[in-house]
Formats: sequence, C-alpha cells, structure tokens
Amino acid sequence: MSGHGEAQAMISAACGPLTGTADVPGDKSISHRALILGAMAVGETRVTGLLEGQDVLDTARAMQAFGATVTRHGQGEWSVQGVGVGGFSEPSDLIDCGNSGTGVRLIMGSMATTPITATFTGDASLRKRPMGRVTDPLSLFGARAYGRQGGRLPMTVVGAANPVPVRYALPVPSAQVKSAILLAGLNAPGETVVIEREATRDHSERMLAGFGAQLQVEKTAEGHVITLLGRPELRPQTVAVPRDPSSAAFPVCAALLVPGSDILVPGVSQNLTRNGLYLTLAEMGALIEFQNPREEGGEPVADLRVRFSPDMKGIEVPPERAPSMIDEYPVLSVVAAFASGITTMRGVKELRVKESDRIDAMARGLEACGARIEEDPDTLIVHGMGPGGLPGGATCATHLDHRIAMSFLVAGMAAKREIAVDDGSPITTSFPIFEGLMNGLGAAIRQG
Repeated sequence: MSGHGEAQAMISAACGPLTGTADVPGDKSISHRALILGAMAVGETRVTGLLEGQDVLDTARAMQAFGATVTRHGQGEWSVQGVGVGGFSEPSDLIDCGNSGTGVRLIMGSMATTPITATFTGDASLRKRPMGRVTDPLSLFGARAYGRQGGRLPMTVVGAANPVPVRYALPVPSAQVKSAILLAGLNAPGETVVIEREATRDHSERMLAGFGAQLQVEKTAEGHVITLLGRPELRPQTVAVPRDPSSAAFPVCAALLVPGSDILVPGVSQNLTRNGLYLTLAEMGALIEFQNPREEGGEPVADLRVRFSPDMKGIEVPPERAPSMIDEYPVLSVVAAFASGITTMRGVKELRVKESDRIDAMARGLEACGARIEEDPDTLIVHGMGPGGLPGGATCATHLDHRIAMSFLVAGMAAKREIAVDDGSPITTSFPIFEGLMNGLGAAIRQG
C-alpha cells in the first residue's frame, strides 16, 4: 500500500529514439518558497509556472491554514494574499505535508517565531524522516517541538512568544535547514546569521531579497555567512518559476541512454547551486548543449539540447559537488550503469535520510537488474556495463520515493529487458506529468 493511496506498479520497456520537446514542470524548491514568502508578504503575490505536484499543493493548503488566501487561476497561475511577517494565525487542524520534507521543514521555520501552535504530519515516508535537524536550531529562537521518538512526525511546534535572533553554523549542508532558520529569523528582532561550510541551493536567499528582506551573503574563512535583518515588511512579488532541473534530469538522462535520441528541454534552471548533475554528465561525455541562456524570475535558465551519448565514461564525482546535485544521484547511478568504467559517488550520506535510503534503494534495484554495485555509509560505486548493457528484467522497490521510481523507469528504456517498479504513485508529488511526457517523447511506460 502506497502512502499516496493504492500502490500502482509501472513498467518501462526498451523504446525507439526519444524525440521532441520536453516541457518539464516548474521548480519544486522555488514553488514552495514562492507560496510561503507570498503568505508572509503584505498584499497579493502572483506566481506563474508553479509546480502543481502534490508536495506543492500540500504547502498551498498549509498557507491557507495559517490564514493566507491562496487561489488557483489556471494551469500554474496562482495568487497568494499574504498576512505579513508574524501574521500567521493558529491552524484549526493538522498540517499534513504529505511526502514533502522541504515543505514541512520550511513551514515549521516560517511559524516558529510566531506565538501559535501547529501540529504536523505526513505520509508513511515523511513520518520516518528526522526533524531534529530543523527543530534543534528553531529551539534556539525559543520555539518548542514535541514529536515521536527520534524527532519524527507527527510533531507539534509551539512558536516562540518572544523570539531571539540566532547565529547558527550548519553541521551538515542542508538548504532545507538553512531556509527554515532564515524564515524563522524574519520574525525575530535583530540579525539572524546562518553559516554554511559548503554552499547549498540559494533559492531562499534570492527570493528573500526579491521580496524586500535585508539580507547579506559573504564568503569568509568560516564559509558562506548569510545575515538576515529581522522584522521587515515583505513586498508582494510576481514570481516566474523556472523549470525544475531535478525533474529535467529524467528526460535528459533518458535521452543520453536511448540510441538515436535528440530532445529539447526548454527553460531549465541553471542556478549554480543546482547544476552539479549537468557538470558531472558533461565530464562523463554527455552530449548536452546549453542554448539561449537568459534570466527568468531572478534565476538563470537555458534550453537544453540532449542527444544519445554512447561514449560516456565512468568518473569519480567530487564529494563537494553533493549539495548541488543531492536529488540527482539516483538517476546518475542509472546513467553510470550504462557508461563504460566505474563511477564513484562519495560524500552522499545525506541520501540515506531522504524520502528513502536512496543509496540502499538504488544499490538493491540496480543489483537486481544485473549491475555490480559497491557501497558504504557515504559512498555509492557503480560498475558500468556500457550502452545497452544493463540486463534489466527486475521489479524494483521504490520505498515511496518518487525519484527512485522515475530513475528505474528511465533505466527500463535502455535495458535489455523491461524494468518494473512496485509503486509509481509517489511520482505525482514532484512530476505529475512524467508518464505522459516521457511517452510523448517515445518512451514505452505503462501501468503494471
């Protein structure tokens, strides 16, 4: 049984060339932040290109529960009538964040310095994920959190009545934790400071500045130091959400693996804190052209032309690249299985506390498909089998993880035998049009 309803098996078979244009959905990270900051601004924020996956829809409902007015006007067209920094009202019911670790952690941060109480829950996968990494720093503001053993959902957060500003050095790279602290700092007096040794995705910093927050980012001996002045009046904005590079990874990687493929993926975010996969693919020998570079909604974007790449080689992926591609390692491991030589991914222990233990899930599934895999707590090593070399023929467990499901369906497009996943229903959380988009390019994905 899926955490999203009935489990839905899916099967992917070898297909002919993928061709055409892949219009992938809007960026999930930016969509979450646009709704939350819109709710904390004074006035109406308009959002275009919003991802209408389940994760983002859950965040929209949460903002309504805290008193904002959130309205859908058409496909990807939304408005948020905000209540101002510190203006959240206490929700009358549970806040259900579904499968979204980003959603729940950012929402906790946004309400942690307002004197209200909220109880958060989620699906079976989200209820297994640790929340202490965000509730611990939020407690420094004066918030209190009461959850299940191990700091897990369901969890009640009691916002600070008299918040104090915080200076916090992130123990591990995490854009979610950084963003939660910055959102909490909005309603704390004085300066809240976040220090990160390794840069993580900077969508929150960009968007906070766009909404009128006073924010400064410096590179020092300590690392990246982000200083936010509390209690601004955020100005409503018009936010154009670029297309999600994490979602684009699936048609991009599929086109690299399927002989004869040649596709265009327009308007993909090229934010330097999100482009690690594309740097890695280029180093492996992928045929990707970045066309028409431009800026949309404060984010750099480009159109990607992607062609079948039979000469890709395994490489060692630098561990310091992990923060910029943490969600893309599952599909990279699939690409590695079809490359020549060994691909080594180090510094990836964060994958063990995502929607699932992604290292274990990919290792077991690729092994079932005939690949040779090595792993340790912080490393995944894939022995490539060359173009078309993966035997396939397995049913892979997704563990309620959308990226695991899509990665194995991509593998099935180029393997010798079809590959099935036990439950593809979580794909709707981030990429609800995945099956239709891929089949429209020429894939052969069907319900099991």
